Amino acid sequence: MPRIFDFAGREVERRATVASLRALKGSGRHVTQTTADTAEEASAADEAGVEMVVCRSANVATVREGSQRLFVTAALGFTQAVTADDMLRAAFAAISTGADAVITARGYEMVRLLSAESIPVVGHLGFVPRKSTWFGAVRAVGKTADEAMDLWDRFRRLEDAGAFAAECELIPGAVLSEINRRTSLVTISLGSGSDAEVISLFASDICGESSKLPRHARAWGDLARLHKAVRDERVSALSGFRAAVASASFPASEQIAGIPSRELEDFGARLGGAEK
Repeated sequence: MPRIFDFAGREVERRATVASLRALKGSGRHVTQTTADTAEEASAADEAGVEMVVCRSANVATVREGSQRLFVTAALGFTQAVTADDMLRAAFAAISTGADAVITARGYEMVRLLSAESIPVVGHLGFVPRKSTWFGAVRAVGKTADEAMDLWDRFRRLEDAGAFAAECELIPGAVLSEINRRTSLVTISLGSGSDAEVISLFASDICGESSKLPRHARAWGDLARLHKAVRDERVSALSGFRAAVASASFPASEQIAGIPSRELEDFGARLGGAEK
């Protein structure tokens, strides 16, 4: 496992680095990425052998409590980092806390700003959910020659701005395959086929927590069923508690602390004396 120094100067081991991800280009090999925002989720991903996770930038420290080996990409929120100063401050805070890269769907100038400071930047191309009004619906992007060419131009501009990778969401697999052969960007496929260096899925989809599974996803678990079982058991237990109180069966003698009768009599006598 590669040994490096992180952006805070700490000696660490990582399952993946920017250099190792770049070395995947043209190799036909893949690494995996999922989401994690808690220490428990990060620990599970690490134990499962997943190499990379994406988390909200505010949760980097929590994710690092769960794993020191994952390659962590911190998502910079739109409202969290508005101005150039905000963006730099948020990015430096994330990588100093333990992130290995940041991801943003902001413009090329913001990407250029971050990359100029040697901060590894991941862009977001294809379908960007927060910008879906421009597409008119949740749909694949690049299904016409004109749209695919526009997408290719965006890849080139992102590359020129200094990003090292791009999250490619809902791009036709054949289109991403053609682009991937022509770009130096590390491609992260989220619903965009297998011709990418990184294959990514949301943990909620993988684990079967989503109420509606997207077409591009597959579930290997059924946490929704377990969550329902836990909720049902919680409601049942609370209902039992309420009913026991109503029927005066709780608390019973075994749930009440006792006192020796002599001590109780002494206490009663003292109380009686205090009332005079």
